[in-house]
Amino acid sequence: MAELDCITFLSHGTLESRDLEKTRAFYEQCLGMQTIRTSPVSLMIRLGGNNTIAVVQNPRKAEMPLLNHNGLDVPNREDVDRCHRVLEEGKEKWGIQKITRPADQHGTYSFYFSDLDGNWWEILTNPPGGYAWMFSQGGDLQAWGAGKDDKVNPNAFKGRGKS
Repeated sequence: MAELDCITFLSHGTLESRDLEKTRAFYEQCLGMQTIRTSPVSLMIRLGGNNTIAVVQNPRKAEMPLLNHNGLDVPNREDVDRCHRVLEEGKEKWGIQKITRPADQHGTYSFYFSDLDGNWWEILTNPPGGYAWMFSQGGDLQAWGAGKDDKVNPNAFKGRGKS
């Protein structure tokens, strides 16, 4: 049992924004997120569940490292490709700073993009509930047969150079 066994929910994370109004428009109109203004310098966002992200205004915000990205799930590879096209075509409109090509990587098909605030996002194939399916397998990776010749492949991962 954990020492802090009274903790019951991972409720939120935090992102920074240089311009909350532009950021809010991007989150709502492009990404389809729900937003609520929580103060003159903050808003709360969510999409598809109860976990939320607080977005706090910081005009001097630094660029987020790619490894600290947030994931946005879609049901299939075609949706990854469609999202990539929409963001490529809307780079100027939405202030997209960088965008990678879709690829099979780390067990899924995905791409990354850096938004108008320098926050990194990944759009990826995932089953409903995202990576939560891993917890239903019980144990760590080796315990449920995922790996080089894995039989566990809910994200339609094809591997590099495989069709």
